Formats: sequence, structure tokens, C-alpha cells
Amino acid sequence: MIKVYFIYVTSYKFYHWKLFNDQDPHVDKGDENTERGNWASKREYMLSTIGYAVGLGNIWRFPYLTYKNGGGAFLIPYFVMLVVTGIPLFFLESAFGQFCSQGPINIWRSVPILQGVGVGMVMVTLIVSIYYNVIIAYSLYYMFASFQFPLPWSSCLSLPDSNCSTTPQVYCNVSGVLVTNWTQENSTCPSSDTITVPMQSPSEQYWDRVALQRSSGLDETGPVVWHLALCLLLSSLIVAAALIRGIKSSGKVVYFTATFPYVVILILLIRGVTLEGARDGIEFYIGSQSNLTKLTEAQVWKDAATQTFYSLSIGWGGVMTLASYNNFHNNMFKDAFVVTLTNAGTSVLAGFAIFSILGHMAHFQQVPIEKVVKAEFGLAFIAYPDALSKLPISPLWSILFFFMLLTVGLDSQFAGIEVITTCLLDAFPQIFKSKRALLTVAISSVLYLLGLPCVTRAGIYWVTLIDGFVAGWVLLVLALLEIIGVCYIYGKCDNWRYVHIKVTEVPAVYMFFFFLFITGGNRFIKDIEMMIGKKSFLFWLWWRACWFFITPCLIVVILIWSLVSLESPSYSGVQFPEWGLAVGWCITVFILLLVPIVAVYKLMKAEGSPWKRLKSLCSPAEEWHPYLDIHRGERYSEQRIRLRMSHKTEPEANVLAFPWFSNHVYVNLLQPHHRLQLYYMFASFSFLCRTIGHNHSSHAEPE
Repeated sequence: MIKVYFIYVTSYKFYHWKLFNDQDPHVDKGDENTERGNWASKREYMLSTIGYAVGLGNIWRFPYLTYKNGGGAFLIPYFVMLVVTGIPLFFLESAFGQFCSQGPINIWRSVPILQGVGVGMVMVTLIVSIYYNVIIAYSLYYMFASFQFPLPWSSCLSLPDSNCSTTPQVYCNVSGVLVTNWTQENSTCPSSDTITVPMQSPSEQYWDRVALQRSSGLDETGPVVWHLALCLLLSSLIVAAALIRGIKSSGKVVYFTATFPYVVILILLIRGVTLEGARDGIEFYIGSQSNLTKLTEAQVWKDAATQTFYSLSIGWGGVMTLASYNNFHNNMFKDAFVVTLTNAGTSVLAGFAIFSILGHMAHFQQVPIEKVVKAEFGLAFIAYPDALSKLPISPLWSILFFFMLLTVGLDSQFAGIEVITTCLLDAFPQIFKSKRALLTVAISSVLYLLGLPCVTRAGIYWVTLIDGFVAGWVLLVLALLEIIGVCYIYGKCDNWRYVHIKVTEVPAVYMFFFFLFITGGNRFIKDIEMMIGKKSFLFWLWWRACWFFITPCLIVVILIWSLVSLESPSYSGVQFPEWGLAVGWCITVFILLLVPIVAVYKLMKAEGSPWKRLKSLCSPAEEWHPYLDIHRGERYSEQRIRLRMSHKTEPEANVLAFPWFSNHVYVNLLQPHHRLQLYYMFASFSFLCRTIGHNHSSHAEPE
């Protein structure tokens, strides 16, 4: 009897163990999408997206750019670029991901020929995640090092071949002989004979000689710096643990990691503004020292556009991925405004906290503030730690600062790993659906191993090299292809061959662009309206203008400018060898070649003539539709999709509605008299085509 009972209990436990492991661990019973899962609440999505958008660049890049480009004057081009590029692109990516509930690769079922763009986004995210993990390791190391009093970078260390000093060495050239502290008959050395030799500050010495153990260049790799390797391992473990159940676990973690940085920024700001000299720092950042004449310089506008673009992580695939776990009817339009404006506000607020304390440091050292301001790594790991070491209770402020950098970096890393895992889950659901935890651990382990070269003595050179080649103008190319694919190909009229415009006709060119402006993106706009409800024509007018003209034109200008002014990356004056630059270019070319390679592969697999293959790959695939049947409606019903795939339906975009008339006027482009009517309607908009000065009609037969 006891034996039978034991067998029964064992079988019962095994059954429930197997049932638990067969279920998808990142799906809850209350989820709308029971196959992929959804965010547990709107708050978790918003916090995750804000945490992803607010990255280290908001802390160490934006304040420096503001100071460099005219102070408060820089905010004018920054917010202009936010409105015309940042918000429209963020809205586009959020809507695109939410509509189909797929990652950045499967999302291109909408335009199969451009699926390589999605693959390129994932590759960029994968490579950036490698060195982003290293930066988190730097923050961890400095946070642990801050548990000392005094801080280890508060004074110079006795190291061989060290030129560290808290004050610069000043020499006087007396008859060709350099003399220090020269005075004669109560006179000082003439300024023309004064020679100042720059010295390493204690914080710079600690960063180079202790934390990084930096070698002389990329050629001298050296051994692995083990304290950084251990911090890198800890960073990988934290990320894996937070993502063990996907968005279900990371959504809980971001309640802390996405909000704690704001607490620290406010604490540092309050402490900073109470310090002597803080006002000088804020004046240089965004006060009376603002230089409005900088607005006439094109470089300022280029920096504003670039900062807006990169700070929102456009073109990385993360925005699409996070939005793909939303409920179908979530209002992503409002979300786009909240996230983008929060991101911009965080950048401005962080600048006040940074420059108030740098102003105190400049006052303490009796030097101009421009002497203590540095960019990026120099600001986060040299200038600011040096300033914190001058404060009372310096370990406390240092721990808070580097813990803030840690949480900011983790939020961005969470989304990066989520992009990779989501793409693999979408591509191979049968294999990975019940093994998400194992997949997350495997990806984190691979990223750790790939990050080990970045924690050697030449590691900082590799980080700078990868950042310069991968997280630069490559993203501009991918974003431009994204806009072309979504707006010009997917969102186009379903069949342009019905639009018959002779190039010899007087208003033909204007007619074409007017027609494109009025009807372009119809399919994509109707997809959005399936999620957030019908909107007026005037509502979409601004978004059409941005998606079709303003945003792509700005991206093209920035891209060309970036390529023309391209400089080889370097670190702290150390130039990279030719083979290192060749590696960087190979990574860049590899990412960009994925687009044509995937396109050619799909063309080869398609059936029919070359022209038919191209047309079929520029049209949505049969699998393109909202994920759940209940959301497909009539537009994406199975019957409608089958008819569309067999080319038995007439394209819905051939009928245009002009709602500004009292009675809606519908124009069927297949009918000559309706095309004639469209011409007259177009002519009525003289503010769009002032060169049209006479009436014109067309009676051409459609093809």
C-alpha cells in the first residue's frame, strides 16, 4: 500500500513538474496575448521604455554638448529636432511594433524585401550590448571602490613613471633655462616666458593606471584586467537574473532601476546648488553665458539632431520590441510624447546636477570651468569623480553617482537583451518557448565572453572603436531605410500602376507629389487607426509631412554631413592602427551588407518573373497581420488576405477621400473623369503649387 502511494505521489509531482516546464514562463493568465505575453501593466511598459531611452548619453553627452554649443541657446535646436525627428520616429516604431506584436525581424513581413534592415538592427544591438555591458562593469568597479575613505582617486598614487599632480607645473624660461617657482626682486615671470606643463589629475591617474590599467595602444592588448572581468561577470549575472522571465521579471525590476536615477539626480542637484561656485557652473551650462549667435552655425543644429536621434535609441529595434508586448489597443501616440519629453527633460535636469558640482570644482581649484569639463568617459569617470572627492562625505556622493550610472546602464541593457531574445523566440517559438530562461542565460554568457577583449589593458580602445563605427552613422542608414520601407513602400498606394500621370503635362510633377502627400502612408495610417481609433485628416497632416519629407530629408542631410566630416576614432589622443580601423570598417560593412544579402536571398526564393518577384516582395506577406484573430477585422481577415495574395482584389488606396468638403468626394483613380476631378481639386490648393497658372485637364486612359 505504501509503495503504491509513493508511486502515485511521485507520478503526480512529475506530471505537474512537466506541465510547469511546458508552459511559457513569461505569460500570465490575464494576458491578452496568451502566446507571447503582455506587460503586466501600463506602468511597467512606460518605465521600461523610459529606462531604455534614458541612457548614459543623457548623463555624460548632453550636458557637454549643451555647454559646447552655446549653453541655453542649444535647447532651441534640440527641441526643434525633437519635434520634427524624435517624436515622429518614436511614434512610428512604437506603432509598427505594437500592431503586429513581433520583433524587429518578423516585423518586416510588411515589406519582405527589407527584412535585412531588421537583421541589421539586431546585429547593431548585439554588438552595442557587448561594450555597454563593459561600461556597466566600469560603474560597478567605481561603486565598489567608493566604499573607502578617502576616495582612492582623491590624491596621487606613488606609481612609477607617474606625472600626477593636483596643480599644473609652471616653468619660467630664464635665458633658455627652465626654472620652477621663479621670482627675482619681487617680480614674477613674464607671461611670454611662462610654460605650463599639463599634469595628470589624481582621478585621471586612477582611471588610466588602476581601473583600466590602460596600455599604450590597440596593438598592446595585454592580459585581462581581472577586477574588471569580475565586474563584467557580475553585470551579466544581474542582467540575466532580471530577464529570467522576460518582461514579467524585468517589468518589476524597472520600478526601481528606472526611478532611482531621478532620486539621485535630485539629491546631487540639491547638494550641488548649495556649493560655492555652483552658480558659475550653471551659468556656463545654461545661464547668462549662453551664446545665441551659435544658432547661426550649422554644426549646432547637426549636434542637436544627432543627440535627439541617438538618445531615443531610434533604429536599434528596442522601441519596436518593447511595444510589441503592448495590448493591441494601447494608445502608443500618447506614450510617444510622454517618453520623448521625459527623455529630453532628464537630459536637461542631469546637466544642472553635473555642472553645479563642476562649477564648485573649478572654484575650488581657481581655474576656468572649461578646464575641468570633459566629454563622455572623461566626464563620468574623471571630471565628476574628481569633483565629488572634494565634497564632505565624498564616499556617499560617489556611491550614489555610480549606482545611478549602474541603474541607467542596466535599463538600456535589459532592452538590448530583450531585442535578441524576442527575435529568437519569434523565429523559433517551438524550440525556445518553454526555454526562455535558458536562452537568456545563454545570451548573457555569450555577451560576457565577447566582452572579455574589452576588459583587457587595451579594452578602452576596443570600446571606443566599436562605438565609433557601430553606434554612429550606420544607425542613420538603417533609420532611413526604415522610413522608406514603412512610408514609401508599405504605406504606399497598393498599386501605383493605376495612377497615370504624364510627365509632359504641366502640373504632372506637382500633381504626383500632392497625390503622394495626400495618400502616402494610407495603409500604415489605417493600421494605426485600428489600434487607437479614427482620426481626422488634419490630425495626420503633420505626421505625413514628417514621415514623408521633413524627417527623411533631415536624416539624409545628417548622414551626408557625418560621412563628409568623418574622422577616424581615437582615445585620449592615441590613434588606432590601420588594422584596427580596418576591423571597424569590416563590422560596419557587414551590418550594411545584410540588407542587400537578405533581399537577394528572398528574390532567389520567390517565384515568377524578376518583376513579379520584386512586386511580391514589396507587398506584405501572407503572415503580416495583427497577431490575434480578434484584432484582424475585415482588412486582415483570412479571406481578404487570400484574395490579396491572389491579386483578385482592387487596391483600397485607389479610392481617395477628401474630408474637407461638406460631402466627401471620392476619387477613383481607375476612372478618367475622376482623375480629371482630382486635377481640379489639386489646382484649388494653389498654396502647394503656385506655379500652376492655368486650368488643365487630362483624358488619358488608364493602363
